[in-house]
Amino acid sequence: MKRTRYTKFTGDLSSSFGLEDLMQALSDFLLDSGFQDPFSPYQEFDGEQTMENLREAIRQALESGELFDEESQEKFEQLDAQQVEELIDQIIQKMQEQNFINAEQPQQGQGENGEGEANAKFEVTDKGMDFLGYKALRELLGPLGRSNLGRHDTRHEASGVETNGSSKLYEFGDTLNLDITATLSSVFAREGLATAIDGEERSPLMIEYSDIHVHQSDYQSSCATVVLLDCSHSMILYGEDRFTPAKRVAMALSHLIRTQFPGDTLNLVLFHDYAEEVPISQLSRVKVGPHYTNTRDGLRLAQRILAKQNKDMKQIVMITDGKPSALTLPDGRIYKNAFGLDPLVIAETLEEVSRCKRSNIMINTFMLAQDYALVQFVQKVSAMCRGKAYFTSPEKLGSYLLMDFMSRRMKTVH
Repeated sequence: MKRTRYTKFTGDLSSSFGLEDLMQALSDFLLDSGFQDPFSPYQEFDGEQTMENLREAIRQALESGELFDEESQEKFEQLDAQQVEELIDQIIQKMQEQNFINAEQPQQGQGENGEGEANAKFEVTDKGMDFLGYKALRELLGPLGRSNLGRHDTRHEASGVETNGSSKLYEFGDTLNLDITATLSSVFAREGLATAIDGEERSPLMIEYSDIHVHQSDYQSSCATVVLLDCSHSMILYGEDRFTPAKRVAMALSHLIRTQFPGDTLNLVLFHDYAEEVPISQLSRVKVGPHYTNTRDGLRLAQRILAKQNKDMKQIVMITDGKPSALTLPDGRIYKNAFGLDPLVIAETLEEVSRCKRSNIMINTFMLAQDYALVQFVQKVSAMCRGKAYFTSPEKLGSYLLMDFMSRRMKTVH
């Protein structure tokens, strides 16, 4: 059901809708991955985040009729071309004032509407990325129904404030959430019932260290996660954009961790001919390229990142659609085999998986293809590292990923 937001009309069309709605309408443009979709309204932009492309994307959003209410839409349709340009200028100014984008200024001497503006670029701010992540999270969690997004539960217990009904003897370092009933029962059991009846008349209760009991709560652990995102060329081949949905999931996962799991960490690693760590805030500008799939290099970098994290749980979430096809040799050269499943590449990649297992790092793989040989390879990776393998589609990728991250269930899905 479409949601309509009503605001007081002040005569300024740029104030007749929320910038959040505009950011949502522009999300496909802002997260473009280089996929040449013949049906995309942004196909002619070539994936460049220039001010001229931004103006055209805003114009298309305004003309779509999805931002304005009926009265404002009628007023917009009565504007001439010059007034529409002025309206777009006002909208861009507000996007900058509210810190959704940072825009370069036109080069001096080239004017506001000349070549300088065509070449000037903009970038989505951290606030803008966080908002897109929030929207992606709401869309991905929508089909899952109601759920409580608590922290990561374990089978262990510890002293704490949120109790589970049981108690334990106090030990140094425990949270002193005193269980009064168990403590007094221990005193009465040691000194006898007369102390309980005549305690005020005789003497104060003598509570010893061994009598102190504290409430227990479920021990909740922290988790360090590295998202390994495949940005090889196959992610946008075969008439399907697999990379943009994967980027949306990475942003949603970042927002989920920041808001619901404050003790957790999330790092992003891109792997292609080689591996590189990229801040989540830069994700909107990441595009695929004519690259191979160097899975081993991605696993190596992920291990180095996780080795620096002092967390109870460590995991790698790998999102890919292709079999390993590249390998970094000891001398730095990259060995490539476009056909994939090269014996040397597979052997070295599985050796890296074995190192992850020895470091107690779980690998969860989300595969966007179902080639038979590839399925066998992923199943072997999952079996070695006690992980899970999901063979899914770009449309269902987000739901599977977030359900797995919250449930922490040990199973393999074929």
